[in-house]
Amino acid sequence: MADKPIKAEVKLVIGAGQAKPVPPVGSTLGPYGLNLMQFCKEFNDKTAGMAGSVPCVVTVYEDRSFDFILKTPAVSELVKQALKIDKGASDPLRDKAGEITKAQVSEIAEKKMPDLNCYTVEQASKMVEGTCRSMGVKVVD
Repeated sequence: MADKPIKAEVKLVIGAGQAKPVPPVGSTLGPYGLNLMQFCKEFNDKTAGMAGSVPCVVTVYEDRSFDFILKTPAVSELVKQALKIDKGASDPLRDKAGEITKAQVSEIAEKKMPDLNCYTVEQASKMVEGTCRSMGVKVVD
């Protein structure tokens, strides 16, 4: 399929199993002439077992066909899921939203590795810890 001329690459973040041909999906992909119902059906089938928001990259071809690649959820989403919280602290320097263990951090780092520009899990863990600090989540041993 790579030999087809590419018209556009569009990045979207959609709830897992919740794609509908209404905005933001419809207004983003509609101008490219895609079959929105077909995209929504394929996306919902692929993300049926997932939770939270799922980033994806949609490649639109000149003949109005498409491919899409699913990415892993954002680190902040994975941290919120691990701690079962709705959001991070409003003032991360003063308030704390919760505590996360090093084991949970490395588990999130391993899950996120394909989408990060890191070579080792230790490097990825440092990036996850930075996100935790910015969310007001304390990393404990």
